[in-house]
Amino acid sequence: MSKKTSQSETLAKPKKKDLTLSVTDFLKENIDKQFNYKQIAAAIDVRGEEGKRILVKVLDKLRDEEVLLESSRGRYRINNRGLMLDGRFERRSNGKNFFVPDDDGNIIYIPERNSMHAMNGDRVRVQLLAKRKRVESEGTVVEILEHKQTRFVGVLEVQKHFAFLVMDSKFLSNDIFIPKEDLLGAQHGDKVVVEIVEWPAKANNPVGKVINVLGKPGDNDTEMHAILAQYDLPYSYPENVSKMADLISDTIDAKEIAKREDFRDVFTFTIDPKDAKDFDDAFSFKELSPNLWEVGVHIADVTHYVRPGDLIDKEAENRATSIYLVDRTIPMLPERLSNFICSLRPNEEKLCFSVIFKMNEKAEIKDFRITRAVIKSDSRLAYEDAQTIIETGKGDFSKEILILNSLAKQLREKRFANGAINFDRYEVKFNLDEKGKPLGVYFVEGKESNHLIEEFMLLANRTVAEVIGKVPKGKKAKSFVYRIHDVPDPEKLDNFNQFILRFGHKMKTSGSKADVAKSLNSILDKVQGRPEENLIETIAIRTMSKAIYSTNNVGHYGLAFEYYTHFTSPIRRYPDMLVHRLLERYLDGGKSVDQASLEGECKHSSDMEQIASNAERDSIKYKQVEFMSDKVGKVYDGVISGVTEWGLYIEINENKCEGMIPMRELDDDFYEFDEKNYRLVGRRTNREYRLGQTVAIQVARANLERRQLDFVFAN
Repeated sequence: MSKKTSQSETLAKPKKKDLTLSVTDFLKENIDKQFNYKQIAAAIDVRGEEGKRILVKVLDKLRDEEVLLESSRGRYRINNRGLMLDGRFERRSNGKNFFVPDDDGNIIYIPERNSMHAMNGDRVRVQLLAKRKRVESEGTVVEILEHKQTRFVGVLEVQKHFAFLVMDSKFLSNDIFIPKEDLLGAQHGDKVVVEIVEWPAKANNPVGKVINVLGKPGDNDTEMHAILAQYDLPYSYPENVSKMADLISDTIDAKEIAKREDFRDVFTFTIDPKDAKDFDDAFSFKELSPNLWEVGVHIADVTHYVRPGDLIDKEAENRATSIYLVDRTIPMLPERLSNFICSLRPNEEKLCFSVIFKMNEKAEIKDFRITRAVIKSDSRLAYEDAQTIIETGKGDFSKEILILNSLAKQLREKRFANGAINFDRYEVKFNLDEKGKPLGVYFVEGKESNHLIEEFMLLANRTVAEVIGKVPKGKKAKSFVYRIHDVPDPEKLDNFNQFILRFGHKMKTSGSKADVAKSLNSILDKVQGRPEENLIETIAIRTMSKAIYSTNNVGHYGLAFEYYTHFTSPIRRYPDMLVHRLLERYLDGGKSVDQASLEGECKHSSDMEQIASNAERDSIKYKQVEFMSDKVGKVYDGVISGVTEWGLYIEINENKCEGMIPMRELDDDFYEFDEKNYRLVGRRTNREYRLGQTVAIQVARANLERRQLDFVFAN
């Protein structure tokens, strides 16, 4: 018998009863914390494969008996709940309604009969029902605390004495009943926005009224407005807000100029997309000596014109961000401000909030200052113009552009050396005719001219965050808006590492943040051009946390910055306006603002950013379906871009349009969803379809109403 074997046999097999007591005692001692199975095993000293296997069974049993709560997959804490819980109601059109408690505990099933007709996203109070063996936890809604969604978009079906709104909503299976007197002039077949006014307790259908007639389905404006309405986003500007903006003077008072640093005689320029109208940022460039330059990052001084609490400010705060659909921009600020008064247009005097850097040839910052400034841009370049100068070394201002590009490249190299993660993705764009019909698809990839702008914007944002956040030891930093990106969940990283092992790759999942990030970058570099590239990049992105706004600074993992904020785009982002105001206040010696109130602003901005992103994605999806609608029957090569229990998502290589092969089309076997390994597996044949796999598909259907492309496998 080997020494190793004899040692393992001396490990006593733990008893379930003892483990149960150890687990519950440990978690009761740490009542407000959650732990994964590895952390629990270490804490109660469970070793050996057999012991860990028994521990997993104990944890599963305690969770099923609701002694423990599994607050997120594989993370447990003691159940110290009462019978009444507050949280979020999640409605599904298939009748599977759930309640997500504020305490991050197990989700609770709410049968329709117990829902009080709560809508998706409503804040509700739920009473837990007695737990039955082998049946998931159930509850009943006892109070609706706050309504979230009361407006729905659909097509009107007018009958003799009443009408219905027919929707394709994943959140509401019941059509909305509309009395004839509440149609607002809408006709049968119109696409409209309806607000639910009541849902009687014993009625199958909610009752609503038409509040906006969008137009005929299929019309471009109708469909873009429908996407915005679906997310309760505005598609026009309130008249009183626009009128207030019209009253703002476009002339700059001499007294205001006298208060500011004057850069009007310093060479200054902008680089933006060729179709941009709102120029947030400009560069000034001055040679101080052969190897020392002054680089000014000048940002539109929006908060000079928009005062806290005025009509324009309230509207901007509510919107929180500009929205970029495929064919239009819905600006956060009225166009008079965003495209004219604040926009840093060439040959016009403009007010800025600026960060001025002194840099040497190694891109080392020798000094910097933050100042209010006045500029006069000498030139407006598109990214393509700047790229041509970088590639050829020729053109107006070539010396300045080439020096700035050299500095930006060095900043970029340092950032990646410090552990920044390199997720360079392309953007899908459409060539549209005058009616918004897509004629073609093209892709925009970041080039050196894009990186030039990006690096100096990152530098300015980081510098501003450090000025406020970096304080001497023992001193407390003042409340501020940070752009944070938390470290990946260790369990997700472990799963990612286990997954890439099958392709012969391995990454570090422990050690310093920089070590882990460098290891991930190394993997992303290695897979370039290999069959698994798409698959591994996709899963790596899903492993990452989401970047959000917060007053609680945890740093920005993806950028490898300890301090980071958003300062450089106040025309299109409300958090940047908040940062400008806080920066001005603190530089003038002002007291710290209330953190709780500021955190509420951060949460609202993060939520609105996500909603705007969803609307932008939906507009791209609509144009993809519209573009493919005359290509039904055609065959394309593609890659599996998503695997779900209801089917496979496929992205066409040629044009990046994504469609689905529904599970019903996979009729050669019964396929089971293997979530952990991102695949469907045939029960009889063992045939598998996995994320990143290349396939040939045929376009089967293009449904514009549902913004849905259906594919089948090509024969």
